[in-house]
Amino acid sequence: MQIRVEDIKVRKRIRKDLGDVGPLMESMKKYGLLSPLIVNKSNELIAGRRRLEAARLLGWQTVSVTVLDRDGDIEKLEMEIDENVLRKDFSPDELADGYGGLDKLRNPPFWARLWRAIKRFFRRIFGRR
Repeated sequence: MQIRVEDIKVRKRIRKDLGDVGPLMESMKKYGLLSPLIVNKSNELIAGRRRLEAARLLGWQTVSVTVLDRDGDIEKLEMEIDENVLRKDFSPDELADGYGGLDKLRNPPFWARLWRAIKRFFRRIFGRR
């Protein structure tokens, strides 16, 4: 569901320092909003404060949200904590593997580039895409 950024109400939050949202903004410009914001039925933000700020700074008029029927202060606070604490970052090895794979895709070896060029050539000849 899409709602207007200006309609999202930010109440008292645990996180005071949003940090540098620049890299998040770059990601959102490139790929869009990968995870929707979480709001309650009154459009009060439950989770996604940094994503909301990045969307505002990008000048977005609307964002994707998931609406949860949660108005209790205890539940809202628990969800905010859980979203920020229960996630798991990549291990150094996982991160190295990911960047290694990305580098291989961006810079394939000569034979892989040659094979792709041959396949493209024959697809053009025989009309397959």
